Amino acid sequence: MKAAIFDGVGIPLRVSDLPPPEPAADEVLLRVAACGICGSDLHITEDPVTFGVGQGVVLGHEFAGTVERAGSAVTGLGLGDRVAVAPMLGCGDCDACRRGDPAWCRDMRLIGGGYAEFTTVAARQCVKLPDDLPTAEGALAEPVSVGLHAVHRARLKAGDRALILGAGPIGLLVAFWARRLGAAHVVVADLADHQEERAKAVGATGFAISGPGLATDFAALAGGPPDVVFECVGKKGLIDFAISLVRSHGKVVAVGLCVGGDHWDPFAAIHKEPEIIFAVFFDMEEFRMALDALGPGRFRPQALVTGRIGFDAVPDTFEALRRRTTQCKVLIQAEP
Repeated sequence: MKAAIFDGVGIPLRVSDLPPPEPAADEVLLRVAACGICGSDLHITEDPVTFGVGQGVVLGHEFAGTVERAGSAVTGLGLGDRVAVAPMLGCGDCDACRRGDPAWCRDMRLIGGGYAEFTTVAARQCVKLPDDLPTAEGALAEPVSVGLHAVHRARLKAGDRALILGAGPIGLLVAFWARRLGAAHVVVADLADHQEERAKAVGATGFAISGPGLATDFAALAGGPPDVVFECVGKKGLIDFAISLVRSHGKVVAVGLCVGGDHWDPFAAIHKEPEIIFAVFFDMEEFRMALDALGPGRFRPQALVTGRIGFDAVPDTFEALRRRTTQCKVLIQAEP
């Protein structure tokens, strides 16, 4: 099978042939229909030690596919079933796993393997796709779930004013869910405006350029300061910036992956008494809600997809995504 392999920091991914993996008793072998390239994959290749990733690993945790073979202990899944995969692998037996929250299993690990034509996953990580959803689009379920979890963590209320810092895939999916769950104003802010139309296509009510004038621009669009600010970039100083923007007693939700530490000024924040909330991963109920949200509707997460590529294009595309481009979500497909 073809696979894109990580060899080390500063080395482009390498496309090579590998033998297909064999499923264990509780696993299924999937033919991967599509896998999204995630910003966290870029982080992993720049700092693999932090993420516990070694040489020769196949990345990719946003994927969906078709069951080719099931292990001897698998029930409920069989040949030809189309599934999306939740990449948090828990033990399957603890309280967190039994309540559908494997992200908080003490033994949880984030699996990869999606940058390949075939991969194996535990059957309990799989959720069958709706009949009317193309298999490749099931690869969007993972990032859509992350956006939903962030909005749930914010306890967003109908009529709230929401500001999203960052117009990457996760920021846009937070905007999608904020609008879907009743926010009156959903403004996405970024350093450039090339994602403005895409933000509005997933439900944003406004778009602004991030910078010193953002508070004024947001108030002009939404009629007042934000009730909740979602930080979806993961750059140093942005939580502090979000605190400066949110209303008194508002909420700041940190969603972006900031590697290497951050800094903020609690003295400048204390007079607002904001809640600072962190959001990561999702639970299996949110994963099922994400699959439902990929169905028909006025606003659709599929608007994020800007490219579908085959394996030969993976190394160059992956390196290009390290730089700021007009791409949003790129899907790797065996047959783009």
